[in-house]
Amino acid sequence: MDNLHQLTITEAHQLLKQKKISSVELTKASLARLAKVEEKVHACVTISQDMALKQAAEADKIISNSEIEPLTGIPVIIKDNMCTRGVKTTCASRMLEDFIPPYDATVIQKLKAQNMVMLGKANMDEFAMGSSTENSALFPTHNPWNLDCVPGGSSGGSAVAVAADEAIYALGSDTGGSIRQPAGFCSVVGMKPTYGRVSRFGLVAFASSLDQIGPITKTVTDCTLVLNAISGHDPRDSTSAPYPVPEYTKALIPDLKNLRLGIPREYFVEGMQKEIRTSVETAIRKLEELGAEVDWEVSLPNTKYALAAYYILAPSEASANLARYDGVKYGFSYQDTNNMWEAMEKTRQFGFGAEVKRRIMLGTYALSAGYYDAYYLKAQKVRTLIKQEFDQSFEKYDALITPTSPTVPFKLGEKVDDPVQMYLSDVCTLPINIAGVPAMTVPAGFADGLPIGMQIIGRHFNEETILRIAFAYEQATEWHKRKPAL
Repeated sequence: MDNLHQLTITEAHQLLKQKKISSVELTKASLARLAKVEEKVHACVTISQDMALKQAAEADKIISNSEIEPLTGIPVIIKDNMCTRGVKTTCASRMLEDFIPPYDATVIQKLKAQNMVMLGKANMDEFAMGSSTENSALFPTHNPWNLDCVPGGSSGGSAVAVAADEAIYALGSDTGGSIRQPAGFCSVVGMKPTYGRVSRFGLVAFASSLDQIGPITKTVTDCTLVLNAISGHDPRDSTSAPYPVPEYTKALIPDLKNLRLGIPREYFVEGMQKEIRTSVETAIRKLEELGAEVDWEVSLPNTKYALAAYYILAPSEASANLARYDGVKYGFSYQDTNNMWEAMEKTRQFGFGAEVKRRIMLGTYALSAGYYDAYYLKAQKVRTLIKQEFDQSFEKYDALITPTSPTVPFKLGEKVDDPVQMYLSDVCTLPINIAGVPAMTVPAGFADGLPIGMQIIGRHFNEETILRIAFAYEQATEWHKRKPAL
């Protein structure tokens, strides 16, 4: 069969189950696709070809003998901030460029339990800090829809790997939009589950109260299958929620009868590209046609403080989390010095990139004596107000609909010297992490040949409603069927 690399999880699973293809054939097709397009897009930092073929051969043995799980034998690429035993985990940083973890993250263990095939690790902004994957210490990743443009970040490599058909699906992590914004920029499906729904054990920490792992897939159905596989309580993660995981595929109903949707006006920000406003409004009207009741006049007034609060909270947590990279226990260590203090200083000077240093300094300042109350404490209070505002809106609405990003993908290098402009790329996605609620993006159109995403936000632990809305919209439109001409 031709074009095996273009299959979705659902299609590949059926063919494997019927023994029309083997996992080894599927894996070889994905590896051939990687070899063909990787030099254009630069989505991966590590390609684990031998391991992938070995895992595929093992999956084929299982397929021939028993009932198989939905992800058995299906090739995946993992963002390079999730620990993979025996495979380098670099966080796209000089600090960890030779780090090989001795254990697997919980999500990797869960995928291995389904006999996944891991093709490699995806490029990202260093330590997940960025919105364009230009902050990788290794190389920038290119958007498959236009190679001169950014793919978004920080999970840019994961989104590109799926959009360019290098992998059937990928995992990303989302601290302020790092799954949704690149998925939107690459015209694929990306979900940030409720904080606590997916274990963070083995995820290299950036901001522990905001980080969440989630799927990046070609379709909404595929997203439910990956979410089923990775969700659930994990005693090794103290923030993991002890709630049962529903069967997400049951939420995939193609109509939206009896659903109330709110459209918060604050997300249609000043300066938003007019094609994005038009496309998302057209998408919302499609949701109305599918049976949803839509209120266009919703207000979440504290949204305007989210960006400022986020850039105090996230850097403060990063400052604490990244203190462990001192050149003593693991990772990069600068040796040519006279004493340990100089060694630590030089290790951090040469090990971290500019954006990571910027955020460590911002966070250290916000947490320092005399400034803690003025900045960090105030940001925590704002966080509470933002969360309360979401909670109140969900008493009235089943979900909120917004654009995923205020712009289409911008040119590589365009915002790299202007941190504030770069930070504004995540203005539609940040509040969701602050509130800890789930949200996802689905393809909703194009402007000048570049993708536009629509974001669906739901109440805590109600991923099913979000998936139902996303599925109904996807079934009624053709956007997800378009492929970049690589």
